[in-house]
Amino acid sequence: MAGMSSYSVPSPAPTTAPGFAADAGSHTVTVGFDLDMTLIDSRPGIKAAYEALSARTGTYIDSDLAITRLGPPLEQELVHWFPDERIEEMGELYRELYPEYAIAPTPAMTGAREAIEAVRGAGGRAIVVTAKHEPNAKLHLSHLGIEADAVIGWLWAEAKAEALREYGATVYVGDHTGDVRGARTAGALSVAVATGPCPADELLAAGADVVLDDLTAFPAWLAGHIGGQA
Repeated sequence: MAGMSSYSVPSPAPTTAPGFAADAGSHTVTVGFDLDMTLIDSRPGIKAAYEALSARTGTYIDSDLAITRLGPPLEQELVHWFPDERIEEMGELYRELYPEYAIAPTPAMTGAREAIEAVRGAGGRAIVVTAKHEPNAKLHLSHLGIEADAVIGWLWAEAKAEALREYGATVYVGDHTGDVRGARTAGALSVAVATGPCPADELLAAGADVVLDDLTAFPAWLAGHIGGQA
């Protein structure tokens, strides 16, 4: 059935994250989620924002190509279209244009709300850790009515471990190999969804502990995981 397949990495899960760890002072659990192509399908909005940036600057940007490379920080994409000395300026302009052009066209990924609700139903907290400009990440979630217990932006790949550790997250869900690296750096279980630019085999090769087709499979996986730790 679509969305329900899962693949387990052949190597064991990190010994520092055998399951859910209790947050300090409580018995809740914390699961981190990436944003772009994990909780939201940001391709339509980002495409519109790049087209607005192109129109404003008179610089050609292949927005269709750009949205196939989502995940890394904005500046890593801008270097394909602007000289180095303009990257900071163009990043600021893009982020300024973003709320007007990118928020409304961006839908939630299938199963996103249910995934957050599954964590809450288990007595846990759901946090969002993303490389995106934090105010824009919050705008997306507010627009879609997705309520996270915390939103932490401007963190990519291994740097995501900073927030995961701070909030006591022992599971991190993302669509990119950078998300896998962030989870493993934090000693968290890496649950990957094959809804972004990285296919399942690439996510597994990067060290994901579990790969799901999409978030519709997450509640059942979570229930089984918690049951397995009981």
